[in-house]
Amino acid sequence: MVSGAGARRAPALARLLGGLRTANPVASPPVPATLSTALLSSRTDAASTIGGRAAAPARRWREREMSRGAAASAASMFPFSSSSASTAADAAASIPAGIDPLARNIGISAHIDSGKTTLTERILFYTGRISEIHEVRGRDGVGAKMDSMELEREKGITIQSAATYTKWKDSNINIIDTPGHVDFTIEVERALRVLDGAILVLCSVGGVQSQSITVDRQMRRYSVPRLCFINKCDRTGADPWRVLEEVKQKLRLNAAAVHIPIGLEENHQGVIDLVRNEAVTFHGPTGSDITIGPVPADLAEAVAAKRRVLIEAVSEVDEALGEIFLMGEEPTVEELKAAIRRATIARDFAPVFMGSAFKNKGVQLLLDGVVDYLPAPHEVENIALDLNKDEEEMRLTADPKAPLVGLAFKLEEGRFGQLTYLRIYQGTITKGSTIINTASGKKLKVPRLVRMHSEEMEDVGSAKAGEIVALFGVDCKSGDTFTDGKINCAMTSMRVPEPVMSLAISPKSRAETGGFSKALSRFQREDPTFKVRLDEESGQTIISGMGELHLDIYIERMKREYKTEVDVGEPRVNYRECITKRAEFDYLHRKQSGGSGQYGRVMGYVEPLEEGNSDVVFENGIIGNAIQPGYILAVDKGFKEAAQTGGLIGHPVEGIRVVLTDGASHAVDSSEMAFKLAALSAFRQVYERAGPKILEPVMAVEITVPTEFQGTVIGNINRRKGTIKDSTTEGDDVVITCDVPLKNMFGYSTELRSMTQGKGEFTMSYESHQPVTQDVQAELAADYGKTRKASKD
Repeated sequence: MVSGAGARRAPALARLLGGLRTANPVASPPVPATLSTALLSSRTDAASTIGGRAAAPARRWREREMSRGAAASAASMFPFSSSSASTAADAAASIPAGIDPLARNIGISAHIDSGKTTLTERILFYTGRISEIHEVRGRDGVGAKMDSMELEREKGITIQSAATYTKWKDSNINIIDTPGHVDFTIEVERALRVLDGAILVLCSVGGVQSQSITVDRQMRRYSVPRLCFINKCDRTGADPWRVLEEVKQKLRLNAAAVHIPIGLEENHQGVIDLVRNEAVTFHGPTGSDITIGPVPADLAEAVAAKRRVLIEAVSEVDEALGEIFLMGEEPTVEELKAAIRRATIARDFAPVFMGSAFKNKGVQLLLDGVVDYLPAPHEVENIALDLNKDEEEMRLTADPKAPLVGLAFKLEEGRFGQLTYLRIYQGTITKGSTIINTASGKKLKVPRLVRMHSEEMEDVGSAKAGEIVALFGVDCKSGDTFTDGKINCAMTSMRVPEPVMSLAISPKSRAETGGFSKALSRFQREDPTFKVRLDEESGQTIISGMGELHLDIYIERMKREYKTEVDVGEPRVNYRECITKRAEFDYLHRKQSGGSGQYGRVMGYVEPLEEGNSDVVFENGIIGNAIQPGYILAVDKGFKEAAQTGGLIGHPVEGIRVVLTDGASHAVDSSEMAFKLAALSAFRQVYERAGPKILEPVMAVEITVPTEFQGTVIGNINRRKGTIKDSTTEGDDVVITCDVPLKNMFGYSTELRSMTQGKGEFTMSYESHQPVTQDVQAELAADYGKTRKASKD
């Protein structure tokens, strides 16, 4: 009875087969199949009036929802007691005072152009947060609320994550809309670090794409439960069932649909709620007129089959529902909802919703799913490190009365100075209170506390555990932890990917130097993946980031926000160097110029580390005191400093072990400086004999183009020295997966558009550093030699 997808979860059912229930209990009376979707209760009466033929059912439905009240909400929140509203109320009473069991912190993430920002716009409209719907790209001169940056509205993409808060029925919801482009993946990373749940948006035509897989990986990294929303069911070629299979196969999720679409493409009218066995259709210009009715006869068989699949998928990971399933009983609506909630919070199941945000269908049901299935802050385990107990793990509680613990996860330059986004994990923060940055030990007073609604701010007097707020005038960096001084702890940091592309930039005039420096300083504070350094040899300012678009956006922002024009040099690829064989060194550094001189001798060998290890490792293998112990650290520093500049093209050397086996020192002339210089020279001497190689960054590229352009695009990839890994057909498109050296990908977006009449798109992410060919190595080494000679002249 257990499906292949649930084989690894079979023990849950096996335990039930041992006779958890010895007799059939009296079946609970069936719960009326009602739709828990609220109309715009926060709107004015005029705005929420339901027109036309849907008015009477929707009005009755709203009255039913209001009558269900807090007991039904508590039943959803406490699924183990969901068969009884009274026991749910008792469970609610057991939560410590001040904890909001209906609060939600969610993120909306997806591959680019899957409809994240459009979905967020509808959520804000249906919850009464905004009064009008606007579209991305600012077609109506306004643009989507969450795309507050001018560049976002022009390009139609999300560049920065944007936070807002709203209310759906009795649930307070914090929402972060994140970018879908791989160049801005740090925005997704730090949002998921502080969120309790997420919505993974998938296109019903594109399916699971490259960034969908990246986002899924990030959700797993931070143990974030998710709902899946298959969007764009109104598009030509929509196939949500293919997408659901991809979710199972590519993302390896135990997923099942909780909706069946009523019609697809231009015939998409709404969905059938499999949990309640109701047909829900959406009407009117904004989809606010909702009709609830029985399942259409022509879909009854499909609904019964899909509901059975849903129940079986959840039964495999939830013992309570598995028990009911094995006894051959039909679970009630509340029993099924409770089981889905338990399995989703445990990250054993992902419910799949369907609809079309652009055509205003299914969004209200998705909001219900957020409240019904995603966790409240107190249901998520958050761990901090106790700095007074050698970083021993300590469990935080979402108790507003506990000592304060908050994490600064995002910095942004606002009109009134630096804006610091803070997630409160424990305790309460108030305006005017004193908090401590545990990273620096600095105390500071909270001058102003605000809640964000995209670029708008609302002043608040306090914020408690589970809330997301912003502070002004706080000197900190992304990832710092704040407490009230009663405890000394730090939250675990988020993962920051290494930049893969660099550009040389300089201001066009001396008068623009001030704005240039301010812009770079601000962008570095805001974005941990944006790096700036000064090249000592060339004197150039080098900026590094996650890709071409990432750096282009910052250059454009310098021009718009700081009135600073810059000259941009050829993109500088971050090459690496390595060695391929063992080689021995024996170097004596001796210098005598009157008085005490310099003397240091080092002997040993270098060898490559195992594949995949990119560290520079120093080992002291000296037996005895041939070199005084106080000089060993200087030798270590010397070798590691030398490894920062390889002998072939001046790039860092990685994957190397340096072993010091012998040496000699002088009682008078030896010093730390002498041994550091000896190590520097020894490394340069031995490097040429160790078979040095140049490594280049290779990108994993996924290209989606119409089928008729497949041959042209593959031929172009071959010319760029790429390796084709896979080519699959999805509808009218072909998806080409390949590995291409980063240096050959510059300018590819423009060329791809010209090859495909603007219909092609691609994404790329860092794959690995791999050795270049001999001819490329010779060419790069020759260019480096010419550059060094020119700089000396």
